[in-house]
Amino acid sequence: MDQVRWGIIGCGDVTERKSGPAFNKVPNSTLVAVMRRDAEKAADYAQRHNVPVWYDNADALINDPNVNAIYVATPPDSHADYAIRAMRAGKPVYVEKPMSINAAECEAMNRVSRETGVPLFVAFYRRALPYFLKVKELIDQKVIGDIRYVQIKLNWQPYAEEVGENPSPRWRVFPEISGGGHFHDLASHQFDFLDYALGPIKTASGFARNQAGLYKADDIVVANFEFESGVLGIGSWCYTVNKEQRIDETQLIGSKGKITFSFFEKFIITVEAETGSAEYTIPYPEHVQQPLIELIVNELRGEGKSPSTGETGAKSNKILDWITAH
Repeated sequence: MDQVRWGIIGCGDVTERKSGPAFNKVPNSTLVAVMRRDAEKAADYAQRHNVPVWYDNADALINDPNVNAIYVATPPDSHADYAIRAMRAGKPVYVEKPMSINAAECEAMNRVSRETGVPLFVAFYRRALPYFLKVKELIDQKVIGDIRYVQIKLNWQPYAEEVGENPSPRWRVFPEISGGGHFHDLASHQFDFLDYALGPIKTASGFARNQAGLYKADDIVVANFEFESGVLGIGSWCYTVNKEQRIDETQLIGSKGKITFSFFEKFIITVEAETGSAEYTIPYPEHVQQPLIELIVNELRGEGKSPSTGETGAKSNKILDWITAH
């Protein structure tokens, strides 16, 4: 295809800044239609973002002859359904992360992609962000020698809508919609990038519990994992601490030093090695998904390969399933 004409299914918050505007900023790419079940909100989004067509029905968007690629930006419980319908209609799909609510649904999506020959991509955009590419470059250059182990720490306080007299948690903490809780939403990014930077994780286990009772999803997870390369990993995620304990830090410990970086909140990478210390500050672009969207558009035009596909995206769901099984 020469020009990629996108339609969005689910034009909610994630599409306002992270992704939506990028479709018109990437060369040979245009956002031509959006869909949301709430017609008023769909029309409002289209008006604000100068999108010519809006729908309140997914099939209408999928069957729009002017749409030749589809971005599924709904919550994970509907990813498989919409993606499969779009692929069976012959239209490449870019789906939000996590790819689906579990590994079985991811496999069903990939099976349809293989059967139809229609490409499937996942919005694990850290594989294309300069900040994370710098981390991968430092690993590949063996700046800290051979990687021995990975340590992930993520502590966050509850979101405002999860506490108080009349709490109203969002969909991310309803397992039937998201597949789990905040761990599924955020750790999916972490495991996907670690797979990209360090190679496949061959096994993982852990414990997932609900300690605070603010919602029914797990709010604390601890895990161990092992890469095929022999690198080991440990991680802890807690979403019910006070704000003074908030931390987002991942460390790569090597034979000759360590790399410290953040997955979500900071733009600084710190290196402590035998040859000396260094610090890199690499802010995110205005639209964080734009670099990945550009690579996807290039692949659809026959000019390269996206680093994030349905096959790579399914891996993090498998790891999440392994860790939260107990």
